[in-house]
Parts: sequence; C-alpha cells; structure tokens
Amino acid sequence: MRPSTLLWAFASGVLGASWIAPGAVWYDTNGAKIDAHGGGVVKRGDTFYWIGQAASNQTPMLYSSPDLINWTNLGSQASSVTGMWRPKIAKPNGSFWIFGQQDRYVLSLRSANFVGGYSQAAKVYIPPNSYSYSDTGMFYDDSTETYYLLTSADHNIVQINRINSDGTLGDRVSDLRAGAYEAPGIVKADGVYFLIVSGKTGWRSNPNKVFWSNSINGPWTGGSDIAPQAQNTYGSQNTFELTVAGSQRTTHIYMGDAWDSRGGASSNYVWAPLSINAGAHTLTIDYHSMWKVDVKTGVVSYPSTAKRYEAEHAVLSGRTVVRDCDDCLSKRSVHGVGDASEVTFHNVTGTGSRQWLSFHYQVNNPEAGEAHIYVNDEPAVNISSLNSRAGYHTSTPVQLNLRAGDVNTITFGATGGEGFEVAVDGIELFEEDE
Repeated sequence: MRPSTLLWAFASGVLGASWIAPGAVWYDTNGAKIDAHGGGVVKRGDTFYWIGQAASNQTPMLYSSPDLINWTNLGSQASSVTGMWRPKIAKPNGSFWIFGQQDRYVLSLRSANFVGGYSQAAKVYIPPNSYSYSDTGMFYDDSTETYYLLTSADHNIVQINRINSDGTLGDRVSDLRAGAYEAPGIVKADGVYFLIVSGKTGWRSNPNKVFWSNSINGPWTGGSDIAPQAQNTYGSQNTFELTVAGSQRTTHIYMGDAWDSRGGASSNYVWAPLSINAGAHTLTIDYHSMWKVDVKTGVVSYPSTAKRYEAEHAVLSGRTVVRDCDDCLSKRSVHGVGDASEVTFHNVTGTGSRQWLSFHYQVNNPEAGEAHIYVNDEPAVNISSLNSRAGYHTSTPVQLNLRAGDVNTITFGATGGEGFEVAVDGIELFEEDE
C-alpha cells in the first residue's frame, strides 16, 4: 500500500491558523502550502513579511502576516529571476533590496516599492577576496542602523560584510574560520551577538552550532549545540533569527528549514523560541510541538487540550495489544501496530473546517517505517507527509478537515521493515483559538 497525498486536508474552506507547529505543513490564507524556503522575516509597521525561495524555480516569493501565523501570498517579487537561493530583504537607503545567491554570486535586486517591481541591481563576488559563496544570511543592527550580509564563502569561511548605504556590498567586518559551516544567521540579545551556523551535510539536518561575540567585528567564540545533538536541530537547518520586541517581553525566534531529500516542495519549516542567557553566552532552542507568540506583548503561549481519545479505549485489530507505558498520560498504550493491525478511533469531534489534532505515538526507528492514518472514507496518508517531525517526537500535530460533530473515524496504522515497532498513546484535540 502506498498512501495517497492528502488533498482533503485543505480542500474545503479556509480557516485562520492559530498555532505554529514546527515541521507541520503550513498553509497560506488561500489554503495553499506556503512556499518560501531559505528565507527571512522583516516587520514594517504592524505587518510581518516573509521572503523565501519557491521550491520549483527559486524565484523570490513574499508573504505577509499580522501575527506570524496567518500568511497571505503576495507572489513572486521578480518573476523573471530564478535560481536565487535564500533571499533576504534589506533597506539600506530609500529603495528596497533583496539579496540572494545565484550561481554562487551575490545577486541584488532593487525596487522603489516594498512589494513587487524588483529588478537586478548587481551580481558580484564577495569582497575583499572576490570569493564565491552558497548560503545567504541577513542581520540588521539597530544600534548602528546597518545591514550585514552573512555568507558561507569559499574555503569554509563564514563571512560578514557590511551593506553600504548605496546598496553595494561593502567591507568584510569579521569572519568565522572554525570548520565547514553554512546557513548563517545572527541574533543580538543584551548587547551580545550570537552567530548560528549549520554544518555542511547537504539536505540532511545536523546539529547547528552557535558562536558569540561582544561586537559584530568579532572575534567569535564558542561552537556549542543549539539543541540536543541527537535531535539534529529538530530536523532543520538555520535560515534566520527574528526578534519580537513586545510590551511585556522580547522573544527571539529560531527559523529553520526542514528540507526534504532534494530541498523540494515537500520541505517544511521549523520555528521555535530561543532561550538566551547573554551573561552566560548561551543560546538554545526552546522546542514545543505547538506554540505561538503574541506579537504585541511578546508572550509565548501553548494550546490547551479540549479532548483526548486514548488508544487503549479504541477498537483494536490484528496483533495489537495494550501494555503499560510510563511516559503516557493514561499509563497505557497500544503496541504491535502494523499491516492489518490497526487502532480505530470512533466519534472523533470535528469542527467542519481545518483544525489541529496531535497524534501521540512512538516508533523505535523513524527511518525504518511509516505511520499512516485513514480519516472517514478517505485514502490512507503517511503522517510524515503532514509533519516532517513524525516519528521523531512523541506528539505530532497535523491539520485535518473533519466533519462537524462527533461523527469522525480515524484509523491509525503503520508499514515498515522487520523490527519496526509503533506504540500508540492517543489523539489530542485542542481548544479552538478565537
């Protein structure tokens, strides 16, 4: 059996999103999957703008949002430009600029307007040594009102160059020569600069590192992991750090890409708050499977459970069996899930529109098999096609369209190689966020 793609997850109606779920498929306000990879987010007025590359041809795509959750597609910002990797926005003067990598050059686009009308301004190598490069990062230092281009340049050098007031690429102000790193981003907290980088492992995730300095001019010290090593930065690669300065607190956000095996259309996004101690020079990801930040106050919150469906009370088939589970809420879970051995939940409550559910289950090896679900009379779909964190975290949130009322049936199954084991804890529904 090969589960189908999930057309019904966004086929009927468009409901405003209410949470950020790292690794899950995110939809724009038209119900289409967001297509802005390797990007960055800037704020103008009360609106956030997310620029990133389209998976199909790497043209720069732009989205807008009032809350970092509901994103409206504003389209390609330069439809004639393709092959522009990891685009970032800057405004060093009266014009608006997009910088990105094309053919290992720095390609800059300029427009008189923030949205649309961008055309090529320059295509150059990186000074002072005319290096080529791969990944583009961008950092704005509000203390000096200066934009800096961050690059993974030749010879395993992570380089930081000033962007001049005329939009040209200026002097190198510092660099990091500590190994094979790419995907640079900088966040500043309490006067300390933190430089986040990824190892060079192609599209495969790795333990991203952080270095720090008291000055943008360096030197850079450190190299600690920003997440537990085994998590490989929660299956992602750094692309940008966003600071939300609210009325009650300042929240710093890690923004990463959960790439598929080719950096293609099935790639997703991993965003999470950062825990920073500037005095101790530490920075780590504060990972939660669902969260959001109030962009006015800066306060981070998490969803409340509306209802749970325990697997031990579901209809079991095949070789499934209920066993003790110390880590489960009910202290019981269903083991032996596989081909023709399934867990079927009846009378699951739906809203009639797209909604968040979380599947609580564990696998012994996420690379050895796939968990899948059937919803009502729809074909089976792999959970990993709805959330790239499937199997790597005990709580896997996804967005589904369920029929209104207590009328839905969800069947949980799995396929895999010899020795692949799945234990199902249950399904969690969340309070609808108004």
